[in-house]
Amino acid sequence: MFDPTVFDNLKVVLEGAVYDLDLNGQLQIIGRSDRVELSSMSRYYAIQFCLPGNPETWAELRLWADTEDLAGEILELDSVTLGCQMQPVFYKRLKDPDTECPDIERLTAEIWGNHVSQTQKVTSVYGDSNILPLDEIVVQFHRRFGEEVTSDLPQMLEHMLIMLDRL
Repeated sequence: MFDPTVFDNLKVVLEGAVYDLDLNGQLQIIGRSDRVELSSMSRYYAIQFCLPGNPETWAELRLWADTEDLAGEILELDSVTLGCQMQPVFYKRLKDPDTECPDIERLTAEIWGNHVSQTQKVTSVYGDSNILPLDEIVVQFHRRFGEEVTSDLPQMLEHMLIMLDRL
């Protein structure tokens, strides 16, 4: 019989919570990815969503477990801390990156706190001034997540909705 991993359990709870918010009209799911990387035996799941009526700014919640995470759990190794990685990511088109990026940095710290770090990556299409630069804002927790966080996932999604609204 298949025994689900921490990754599998968190993915099911996370996906259900996001789809519930979609059904309630609080967000709109715009994409998802669910991959098994056979060359490294790792797992990756991401779900993208935006606020209804605002597709210009969107979020992605990423969940992944690498080979060590999965093998340690399946083989019940004491040397491995069980869990997987989770990462909220936000995307926003910028009119003026030089002024908007510092504001986004302050907003991210205000919403997510000082115990996380953030990275912003601004990309643009060379030669096409009609396409505004895209800012990718990554919130990094620097820890593994286990099944004990399943009750905290609605709060994380609430933070993501607040961030989308304020962006």
